Amino acid sequence: MAPSLKLADDQRFALMKFRRSVQDCLKPEHDDQFLLRWLRARKWDAAAAEKMLRDSMEWRKQWDADNLENWDHPLFNVYLPHGVCGYDKDGAPVVIVPFAGLDMYGILHVVSKKEMVKITVKHLECYLKICNEQAKKHGPIAGQITIIFDMEGFNLRQYMWRPAGEVVLALIQMYESNYPEILKTCFIINAPKVFTFAFSIAKRFMNEYTLSKIQIIKADPNKWKPAILQLVNADQLPMHFGGTLTDPDGNPRLTTKISQGGKVPKSMYINKNEKEKQNDFTTATVKKGEKLKLELPVNESGSILSWEFRTEDHDIKFGILRKTEEGGKMEIIPIHRVSAHQMDEIGVVTCEGSSTYSFVFDNSYSLLRNKKIHYSVRVLPPTNVLEEVKK
Repeated sequence: MAPSLKLADDQRFALMKFRRSVQDCLKPEHDDQFLLRWLRARKWDAAAAEKMLRDSMEWRKQWDADNLENWDHPLFNVYLPHGVCGYDKDGAPVVIVPFAGLDMYGILHVVSKKEMVKITVKHLECYLKICNEQAKKHGPIAGQITIIFDMEGFNLRQYMWRPAGEVVLALIQMYESNYPEILKTCFIINAPKVFTFAFSIAKRFMNEYTLSKIQIIKADPNKWKPAILQLVNADQLPMHFGGTLTDPDGNPRLTTKISQGGKVPKSMYINKNEKEKQNDFTTATVKKGEKLKLELPVNESGSILSWEFRTEDHDIKFGILRKTEEGGKMEIIPIHRVSAHQMDEIGVVTCEGSSTYSFVFDNSYSLLRNKKIHYSVRVLPPTNVLEEVKK
């Protein structure tokens, strides 16, 4: 055990117990700092940490995580936004993700969901390799990642498409299960209001440690630039983020190191996800003076209701009701008029308990016109999405 580790007696005992129990599957590079990541993730429960580590070791074999360095797909070299720009004041690598440049809809028309997970694993392994090298130079504090997610231009709509939403949740679950305690700090900057809506879903799949490391800062450079510069020197940051680094041509986004991603050309689309999206929608006519009610039973608390719909030519009223224990109805989304003929109406809500939820398309206020709608409503249970992606 490294003498520099400052542990309480019970923590030191848990580390010794944990190391003995997993001795058969450890590699020479798996030092005490490595083991402590798993122990902390399981609140110093050695038995739970052992299960987590062994499950992850099996996961690594299934995904061939140790041999992905040379695996690639040409699409990701251009359209996957990310990159390491430098190091923070403690020597930890700084990763920047211009998130709005992630065209998940386009990417999944070219590659499979499994390949999207695979490339993410490859880059996480690359980041960890850098972390390990930095930790040898600067100590354990440099062995974690500082990351900046730039949410400027974030669009929720593509993530309401089922394949894209499933991949995002799968990536979060994969990260939480196999890369515990590697995050030093996460800045989420330029976050629009709609991002709060999306994050309320995503954070259900994150543990307390990950959430404690996240700082969400609104679109005010006077707030997020000083926050970042407290941890990262200006000569390690692109000028766009408050630093001094630029490309040779003066580009402040440092595109020579940070891929910006971008819209995947439709000419590259090769799979059938467009057809899958079309098949997700149901078409119905809501007659004048009438309502269309869709009842969805939800059996598990924490399940997610999602919806997307559009109308032809005219608006319609929409809302979601929940059946109460007394047999009445409670408004979850108040019934209100929406201009779904001008822009697709999309949304998600987390269910607090098991019940029956009713999606209501209300045309009772119209005495002259029938309304034609195209809709997709779903219940996503709190299951392991990563297992579905692997299939």
